[in-house]
Amino acid sequence: MRVEEIAGRRVLFFAEEGRLLASTGDTNDFISDVWPQNADMTAIPLSRLGPDFLKLSTRLAGEAIQKFVNYGIPLVILGDVTQPAAQSGALRDFIYESNKGKAVWFLPDADADALRGRLTGTAP
Repeated sequence: MRVEEIAGRRVLFFAEEGRLLASTGDTNDFISDVWPQNADMTAIPLSRLGPDFLKLSTRLAGEAIQKFVNYGIPLVILGDVTQPAAQSGALRDFIYESNKGKAVWFLPDADADALRGRLTGTAP
């Protein structure tokens, strides 16, 4: 984990490796890591999501994201979701709509350049 200040936001970046967000209960563990860091946004790499997270039929993504929203912690998923989105129209639409809001974003690069661009207003 590392915390970075970007455009006045304290963003907690989870490492590429570690426990997975694979169940609703795991969400609590991720959220509990945010508070001691005084972060007001968190970024989780795609590699840290369980295999069913992007399968909307499991409801895992919806329930996990709702917990982040309830606690007022914007969530950013970092990584290329092109392939899963191509296989599911519902996921593609969910990602599109999420990226229009402020609570959850799916951004393509694990090194967070897209997040920096979005927060600083320099994203294409």
